[in-house]
Amino acid sequence: MTLSRFLRTYDTLIASAVGFYLIYLYTFYSGIGVSPDSIMYTSAARSLHAHGSLITFNNTYITDFPVFYPFFLWLVVIITGSDPIAAGPVLNGLLFAILIFLSGWIIQRFRSAPWLYKWLMLPAIVLSPALLGIYTYLWSETLFILIFLFFIIACRQYLVEHTLSTLVVFAGVAALSSITRYAGITLIGTGGLLILLDRYLVLKKKIVHLLIYGVVASSMLALNLLRNAMTTSKLTGPREASVTPFMENLHYFGTVMCDWAGFSTKLYPFATVIAVMLFICLTAVVAFNYFHRSIRTYENLVSTFALIYGLFIVVSSSISRYERINTRLLAPIFIPLLLSCTYWAIGTVKAVGLRWKWVLIPAFVLLMLGFSYQELSADMQRYDDENDYGVPGYTDDSWNKSPFAAYLKTNPRIFKPGIPIYSDANEALYFLSGTYAKLLPHRYFKADIQKFYTVKHYYLVWFPAMDNPELISLKDIIRVKKLTLLKQFPDGAIYEYNGER
Repeated sequence: MTLSRFLRTYDTLIASAVGFYLIYLYTFYSGIGVSPDSIMYTSAARSLHAHGSLITFNNTYITDFPVFYPFFLWLVVIITGSDPIAAGPVLNGLLFAILIFLSGWIIQRFRSAPWLYKWLMLPAIVLSPALLGIYTYLWSETLFILIFLFFIIACRQYLVEHTLSTLVVFAGVAALSSITRYAGITLIGTGGLLILLDRYLVLKKKIVHLLIYGVVASSMLALNLLRNAMTTSKLTGPREASVTPFMENLHYFGTVMCDWAGFSTKLYPFATVIAVMLFICLTAVVAFNYFHRSIRTYENLVSTFALIYGLFIVVSSSISRYERINTRLLAPIFIPLLLSCTYWAIGTVKAVGLRWKWVLIPAFVLLMLGFSYQELSADMQRYDDENDYGVPGYTDDSWNKSPFAAYLKTNPRIFKPGIPIYSDANEALYFLSGTYAKLLPHRYFKADIQKFYTVKHYYLVWFPAMDNPELISLKDIIRVKKLTLLKQFPDGAIYEYNGER
């Protein structure tokens, strides 16, 4: 790197270093945040390292999630010799630093983007509670969001050069995203749409490139789904029908936008209107770029992805049942939305006269400084809350200082071999003691409930704090079966059923 290039990126390097330090700061007390999904990824990576197969903590092939993130964690184990949870703080710090650097690199290539715009965007990205909330946990989104930025760069390169090599790289990155998170299908769709809308491609070449792109971009996902079907007969694991209609999901989308913008919760009643207006504006921007400017600019690429991904989450949440739309689900579009909602200021300032520039520039600077300040306030509040007990999850003090957790860690042989174990939080049992257990059946799957009640002998490990209303409860089981209490703690209990009733 030449000196001039370094001087153009020093600010991005500083921001990247600050981002790395923030991840270190949040995870210093008790390590990386660990959720049930984190344990799913980690157990599969451990199994791949020990046995050569992606088997999760519940002794089944990983299908609810694609295979690449556990594979990535396995590579971390191979390279560092450390368990993914132990390596988590440094790993996520590096991923976040790379994310910030690539964001700065892309911003610098916006049309006529001044240094001031970049200096205002970088703090907003570094201090984002949405992104810090992702990168302090061992989640696949940490890799998926990074792959998205590589996708934008590869897409731009292809749209400029239109060569076969750039097309294959572009499609390959899209393919990789789809086996990192199933939502990566949005990147496949975004790429296909951009090729379709590319007016610089003659029709014959466009058709050929669309076919090549479609085959390459969908190849990895197709192989992943084929593997899932062969191992478990389910393409993406057990899925339930959605219980939230489209308009309700649109409202939840809007509430997340309110939170990101720092709006008061008093605006939640208008969240649906905010979401609709945002989608209309993104659609208008993409359409304007197609008809009047160019689809190959970085500004258009981030706006197109924000539109498609946002619509995908709202629509898919209305079809398939998963967690309510929240910051985690929408985090991949934080950076695209931030840039889409602000880059217009560059053109506006250049278009107006000198007198108006002295009004618009200070106004925009104050607006962005206010935005970053509210982010910083939220970050400081979160750090103040978590500094004393750790990132919420299985590594915080509610588990580190739990009597029941301590018992499970020191008495893993309480369970007799050969007898099945069930739990309302089987991932917690595995994380604490390395014991494999089956999850209690979901209320939605009646056949699974009836099958569970036919089991003649089993242990039940119950975590009251993890009581999941979607699973059958301890009260439900007691009404049908007579359980024997083996161990009782304030925060958990172990029961045994041995064929009575």
